[in-house]
Amino acid sequence: MTGQQVGYIRVSTVMQNTARQLDGVALDKVFEDKASGKDTKRPELGACLNHLREGDTLHIHSMDRLARNLDDLRKIVKALTGRGVVVHFHKENLIFTGDDSPMANLLLSMLAAFSEFERSLILERQREGIAIAKGEGKYKGRKPSLSDDQIKEILARASAGEKVAVLVREYGISRETFYGYKRKADAATPQGQLKAKVKGFDRWNQ
Repeated sequence: MTGQQVGYIRVSTVMQNTARQLDGVALDKVFEDKASGKDTKRPELGACLNHLREGDTLHIHSMDRLARNLDDLRKIVKALTGRGVVVHFHKENLIFTGDDSPMANLLLSMLAAFSEFERSLILERQREGIAIAKGEGKYKGRKPSLSDDQIKEILARASAGEKVAVLVREYGISRETFYGYKRKADAATPQGQLKAKVKGFDRWNQ
């Protein structure tokens, strides 16, 4: 019996495009996360791993889409191949079946280590750039993570009773960012403007 061809796609935020990942690969089912790869606690990754069965092939655009550090990457690949699942990384052109040569496993470790090192260098350059910009008075902080329409949408869904924890994972933002949007939206309402005026009046009369 031929197994399924399953794809796993990940982007860091809802603003990034997934169209270029696994383009042209014939897949029976696709799981897509819009979340950071800093750990393996991603809803669609969990669903994907639970879905895979012996004889299936998991297709991934590149190793950093599956995991951002060597330990997580090796653990996932080992667990899947141990269950009879083939893992195919397309960018690196590496396929793991569980019967891999020592050289294949060495390549996995080396490429993952280089990817992790490169990521740490990028973050370090970002931190240095921010520090320089702050020192020159040019740093204005991060741009909004969501568009105006997306902000209206997530706030409306939260008001309708959907859980904030689920929404922030789906939209790829933090709770702090969500509540920042909510405070700004509340302040723009007539009630919020009235509260601001009363607060300002009370402070002026102290």
